[in-house]
Amino acid sequence: MKKFAIVLSGCGVYDGAEIHEAVLTMLAIDKAGAAYQCFAPDIAQHHVINHFTGSEVAENRNVLVESARIARGSVKPLALFSAADYDALIFPGGFGAAKNLCDWAIKGDNCTVNPDVAAAVKAMSEADKPIGAMCIAPVILAKLFTGANFTTGNDPASKEFVESMGNRYTLANHGDVVTDHSVKLYSTPCYMLDASISQIAIGAENIVSEMLKIM
Repeated sequence: MKKFAIVLSGCGVYDGAEIHEAVLTMLAIDKAGAAYQCFAPDIAQHHVINHFTGSEVAENRNVLVESARIARGSVKPLALFSAADYDALIFPGGFGAAKNLCDWAIKGDNCTVNPDVAAAVKAMSEADKPIGAMCIAPVILAKLFTGANFTTGNDPASKEFVESMGNRYTLANHGDVVTDHSVKLYSTPCYMLDASISQIAIGAENIVSEMLKIM
């Protein structure tokens, strides 16, 4: 049975992992007859957002602990990730991908990628295994690769960043999967577009399906 590692960035679209994208990725993997294990870095969140009001609140939360909410407790520290144990790596979106897994949302072109995230991506790439990124998560990979092809749908800011890092950007619509076969990178827009939850499900199913084809 093929096994995905899913990297979460907290819990909630504004400060962590996008819950629909994360859960529908799990569902797509399971429906495809594969398995998954969730991971998250054991770090403090950049900040905490009240998802009802949209305002920042004076709280401190941990990315691993918050990710456990989505994973029903079954989440491992990303520092323990071993590429030898998994056939693919995938990143759901949500602002946590751009605030916690990297800090692109704060620093733009000068952003850095969390060391555990960078190490996991590097290990999978060196093992010639597929890596997927949904929604805004391709900005993480755009910082770590040069000359690769990505999409975030049709978002000008992330397009400019992808290209400024020496990569290519492809416009994409609901459910489209942009594939860079040379480095086995996969991306799909999800909620970077004005999407319904059923369109997110299609995007998750399509990216999982495309990644499974080469495993």
